[in-house]
Amino acid sequence: MTEKTTHRMPLKRRRLGKTDYRKRLALLKSGKHRLVVRVKPRQIIAQIIEYNPEGDRVVISATSLELKKMGWKHHGGNVCAAYLTGLLCGKRAKEKGITEAVLDIGLHTPVHGSNVFATLKGAIDAGMNIPHSEDCFPSDERITGKTIEEYRKNNISKDVEEMKKKIMGGR
Repeated sequence: MTEKTTHRMPLKRRRLGKTDYRKRLALLKSGKHRLVVRVKPRQIIAQIIEYNPEGDRVVISATSLELKKMGWKHHGGNVCAAYLTGLLCGKRAKEKGITEAVLDIGLHTPVHGSNVFATLKGAIDAGMNIPHSEDCFPSDERITGKTIEEYRKNNISKDVEEMKKKIMGGR
């Protein structure tokens, strides 16, 4: 008599390297909304997502491409754009009554001072309550674009302040 062997295939998103289910479960156990940040070469995407058994539901979304429509004339994938995208997402979340969330960076390696944490700082500055460590944020010079001004010879820091006022409604 031969023994039957069964082989259990890992879930498809695990096999493709798209989802870490242990990390996802830990985030879902918090019961809070998730601030999902995805960094592309030319774009930053920030979304507030809530868990639903049939599939997660995107409640709020903001991308750095939306900044272009608001008058942003610089690159959409830098730290300044990441901060402004987080600010826009956080403001929209506050308007919908969402005040707290947890950060979900997916499979990105958490690097202090990166675009992911610039987006987080923007959401926090908009008034959201998200657990974080202060030392993970990029410096204020990077957020305002002063480091870019040195070699690009442009006034990006003024543009960041103008966009910040536009997003927050002139506060």
